[in-house]
Amino acid sequence: MVGPAASGSMRGLRLHTTPMLHQDLAVPVPGPGEALVRVRCAGVCGTDLAMLRGYAPFNGVMGHEFVGEIAAAADAPARAGQRVVGDINVACGTCAQCRAGRRNHCKRRAVLGIRGRDGAFAEYLVLPLANLHPVPAQVPDDAAVFTEPLAAALQITRQVPLGPAARVLVVGAGRLGQLIAGALRLTGCDLAVVARRERQRTLLAQAGLRWLAEDAVPADAFDVVVEASGAAGGLALARKALRPGGTLVLKSTYAGAVAVDLAGLVVDEITVVGSRCGPLPAALRLLAQGLVDPRPLIDERFPLAEAEAALRRAAQPGVLKVLIDCR
Repeated sequence: MVGPAASGSMRGLRLHTTPMLHQDLAVPVPGPGEALVRVRCAGVCGTDLAMLRGYAPFNGVMGHEFVGEIAAAADAPARAGQRVVGDINVACGTCAQCRAGRRNHCKRRAVLGIRGRDGAFAEYLVLPLANLHPVPAQVPDDAAVFTEPLAAALQITRQVPLGPAARVLVVGAGRLGQLIAGALRLTGCDLAVVARRERQRTLLAQAGLRWLAEDAVPADAFDVVVEASGAAGGLALARKALRPGGTLVLKSTYAGAVAVDLAGLVVDEITVVGSRCGPLPAALRLLAQGLVDPRPLIDERFPLAEAEAALRRAAQPGVLKVLIDCR
């Protein structure tokens, strides 16, 4: 192996109290069943920004959306050089949740760049081989880096039955909201998206998706409402738009508590669905078939040496996807 790994050190953006780029982090060493992945490109997510505001305590290398290539894998040497994306949840495999097939809810799980495992804003990361999914040749890096958030969008379709008769509203047209809209449109549902900014509206219109201004959202009109704004006001709007007996899907990660009228949920018999990570192989198929193209969401790219600036840029109002080139 050549480059930083040969010397045992690498660059990476580490979060302690504040994010800081380090030049001499130790290259992670894969354990049994794991692979060392050289990161090619990583995306800044709304969860990364929420962590800076205190969403989750974490001390380590940030980042969980990535595309890379396997640099070393003692248990699968034939996979060396394979371009991959990764499932971010690393389960213990032995707890009750894991034994029941709910590995994403393992009580001892680590989560790449979020909980107990260094992440993707670095030259290298380590994940189990089972977490790493080959990227089809026709999917470029700039699209593959969206695999994890697109999979999170697809998780909604696994949790909530949707079809042409369903009236669906997505509240929030940012990074994740745009991907959710692109995924849900494939169900044939009657879909609308709440969009505040002109660029968000333009992207939706270019994709043939209907957008609504906040003050144009009708009350009690939708069977399913997906809240993806990340703001308490978005949650209130989602609740207003949902008909009695409807389903509220929560996709936002909030830093701090958010007030909810629980009595209203009971009286209106609202089903509340928390929705997190989803199926990466399905997301890769959509990307390979060209059914979802996330690349118009890319606003700017930064080299890893400017990763701190990338976070600041991503936090600016109206900015969609910022990528960090880690090679």
